Amino acid sequence: MNEQVRPVMLEQVSQAAKQPKPPLLSRRYALEIRQQLAWHWQAVIIGLALLLGLGISAAILVAAGVPAGELLNEFVVLTVFDAQSLKAVLFQASPMILVGLAGCMAFRAKFWNLGLEGQMIWGAIGATAISLFEVGPPALRLPLMLAAAIGCGLLWALAPVVLKLRLKVNEIISTLMLNYLAINFLLHLLYGSWKDPRSSFPYSPQFQPFERLPELFDGISAAVPLAVVVALLALWFLGISRAGLYLRFVDANPRVAGAVGVPVQKMIIGTVLISGA
Repeated sequence: MNEQVRPVMLEQVSQAAKQPKPPLLSRRYALEIRQQLAWHWQAVIIGLALLLGLGISAAILVAAGVPAGELLNEFVVLTVFDAQSLKAVLFQASPMILVGLAGCMAFRAKFWNLGLEGQMIWGAIGATAISLFEVGPPALRLPLMLAAAIGCGLLWALAPVVLKLRLKVNEIISTLMLNYLAINFLLHLLYGSWKDPRSSFPYSPQFQPFERLPELFDGISAAVPLAVVVALLALWFLGISRAGLYLRFVDANPRVAGAVGVPVQKMIIGTVLISGA
């Protein structure tokens, strides 16, 4: 039976191969999401996305009347090739890197934490409170500020977690709305009791030298290598550790993960609290 069917199948395949292919525009295409992608391809895609975004922004500014030469000099030459400006960019990018890594933790557990801005603000409020009220000796001031920042950010992230797990409130709404509460409370402090008494501008008094991260070399703040170290730890946590393996289960299918014994709710609470801290 198989020997009789095989020649017929081969003939059908050969006839299909001889038929002319339809034009490219008339073919039917399907887009499929790849579950796995090599890291170098991910880097290429992210790099192209950044270049596309920068190109669109530059085109809008040029269309608005900004000279292309001035734009190149302001945003590329003076930013990248000027040592002082580059140090400032790296210093300001360090907390953004940490916040982005925190968001990755929550997103891996399918908790859409859009309250990173509010959590960062409350972390800054906690650290500033330690400085303003001079809590602890100078030698312990910086660790105390770090602990206060972690605690305040963690507590601010705990509210939407409880609302989601207990009352089924969508975390996109709760985390996003909490950002506005944090921003307005910060403005209340900066325009009120925490305003610098030596000036009328809305910012808190300057931290003491022992309340800041030290400069390591050539004016580079310790925040820059700290952000790199935290990024490597996040890579290990998500890609190698057992908790990262559990998170991949939760990300792929929370119901199946719960059925095979993975503590889904505990993983969600843990990652969100880590991201909030």
